[in-house]
Amino acid sequence: MRIGVLTGGGDCPGLNAVIRAVVRKGIGVYGHEFVGFRDGWRGPLEGETMPLEITTVRGILPRGGTILGSSRTNPIKIEGGVDRIKRNLADTGVDALIAIGGEDTLGVAKQLFDLGVNVVGVPKTIDNDLNATDYTFGFDTAVNIATEAIDRLHTTAESHHRALICEVMGRHAGWIALHAGMAGGANVILIPEKPFDIDKVCEYVESRFKIRYSPIIVVAEGAHPLEGQMALQAGELDAFGHVRLGGIGEQLAREIEKRTGKEARTTVLGHVQRGGTPSAYDRVLATRFGLQAIDAVHEGDYGKMVALRGTDIVRVGLDAATAELKTVPASRYEEAEVFFG
Repeated sequence: MRIGVLTGGGDCPGLNAVIRAVVRKGIGVYGHEFVGFRDGWRGPLEGETMPLEITTVRGILPRGGTILGSSRTNPIKIEGGVDRIKRNLADTGVDALIAIGGEDTLGVAKQLFDLGVNVVGVPKTIDNDLNATDYTFGFDTAVNIATEAIDRLHTTAESHHRALICEVMGRHAGWIALHAGMAGGANVILIPEKPFDIDKVCEYVESRFKIRYSPIIVVAEGAHPLEGQMALQAGELDAFGHVRLGGIGEQLAREIEKRTGKEARTTVLGHVQRGGTPSAYDRVLATRFGLQAIDAVHEGDYGKMVALRGTDIVRVGLDAATAELKTVPASRYEEAEVFFG
């Protein structure tokens, strides 16, 4: 078989580990041939390819990002996009496609499968918000990076007697904020799933200063206050209709300063969370996903996504993976609230 591979959406540590596993087992065990599509769905849309051989993937296991490149191209929104993809796959002799990505990338994969394209999905997102899998690779690395940043913020906050806010990624799901905030000993964690009360946040800040410690607040980029409490900025929409977020940390700092009289500063981690070498956990998880993905393709088990359930890698329908986001349940947030203030 000739199999195409693409990586779509935001980059994250572990993508190269998946590509390496797919190619190494696909060629070494099954004797398949591979072609890489460049820059996410733009690759099969425009016919942009690169060769994928064992020599191509040598040494890429510890590298962050993706050797294939990525983009947020949405072929469903482009007139004739699906037909162009099907035509380019046929022209390049591709029998099946492995799509590595998050909610949007796998949402496109699901629609293409429904239209007759042989697709297998691999779950990737630092946000850990894909349904039907316990964890996605990239999440562990992002949490480790955010936790190290929070550890460093503690010392400078104490030195200057400031409230420090750490803004992390998380549009609709607060998994990074929750895990990094708990691991880093944050005094307040704000997530998209639960609108926050700015008055209560300021109470936590002031109570922390009363015992001569400086508060650390971890806020997900998609977190928002109770209605009417703060005016939020509106951003542009991307190709998948998502608002480009960022800025809640600065707005929160201004509001805290105004209400408490205490100095507040913000650190926005942004794409630092996506970059760099993957953690050992993410390298292993991504590798196992890649090995199972090529098995699914070899067996003709299309329309599936490989997923982690406990310690096992299983296959689930792409529809189950993309039907709804996996968000932080109230019970998990209540565990963290014990440590607020």
